[in-house]
Amino acid sequence: MSGGGSGSLRSALSYCVQQVRNYDYHHYLCLLELPTEMRKAAFALRAFNVETARAMDVASDPKIGLMRLLWWQDAIEKLYTKKPINHPAAQALSWAISEHNISKPWLKRSVEARIRDAQREVDDIPESIEELEKYAEDTVSTLLYNTLQAGGISSTTADHAASHIGKASGLVLLLKSLPYHCTRNRHQSYIPSKLAEKHGLLVKQGGRLEILLDNDSREGLCNVVFDIASVANAHLLKARELAGKVPNEAKPVLLHSVPVQVLLDSLSKVQFDVFDPRIQRGVLGVPPLLFQFKLKWYSWRAMF
Repeated sequence: MSGGGSGSLRSALSYCVQQVRNYDYHHYLCLLELPTEMRKAAFALRAFNVETARAMDVASDPKIGLMRLLWWQDAIEKLYTKKPINHPAAQALSWAISEHNISKPWLKRSVEARIRDAQREVDDIPESIEELEKYAEDTVSTLLYNTLQAGGISSTTADHAASHIGKASGLVLLLKSLPYHCTRNRHQSYIPSKLAEKHGLLVKQGGRLEILLDNDSREGLCNVVFDIASVANAHLLKARELAGKVPNEAKPVLLHSVPVQVLLDSLSKVQFDVFDPRIQRGVLGVPPLLFQFKLKWYSWRAMF
């Protein structure tokens, strides 16, 4: 690792583990199921994702959040030219890149997708669910590709399964975060206009299109959530159809399917009402021990 010895690497990796545990707990539990030699790099990659995913949320001014994302874009370039960066997640990522030959294009795609998202205006509504799928592929699937790479796993089938799981994961997590994005006035970025129109949520106010999210439109929103969740579920099923051809060493990486399944089940129990407080309880709407049991069950059976 650039600019430090084993002590600074331990400190940087410890920071990564803590960030993932604090802000992405269900994936923290998934990473604990990985073989030891993969786990460090996986935590470095997932911490990078936490840093970029939260950039806009932790900034009081959107411009500051965007600057943070642009900083990470520049940091990736520096990491591949061995320039030291004084940031623990970047230091851990530098180690993972040199130790595991992590591909630059996927890291770049992830941060560039978040930059494009941050630059969107509030009234810049995606037209179709395909746009949300593309965002999920760029930010979540790429992370799984890099994790497979960190484990030295080269399998087109595993990558194909990771693509579907990443899309499913990205879609359901956008759904779960809708109540939060409403408070940030960014919710319209994540409801496609075609679905909003189909379910009576799209209106024109003050010369621009808006999506209604008041109590009177709750049923329409549940229908939108159901439609998006159905697409996520289809991706999950496609990934699982590939299970017989996926190398066993890739299956622990693909355990990210478990949080997707748990969240889909939780959404179903509340009739796809993302504002139901039960969705936010425990781990994705289920008690932590139940989530861990499900994860262990899939892991023990080499399933995803």
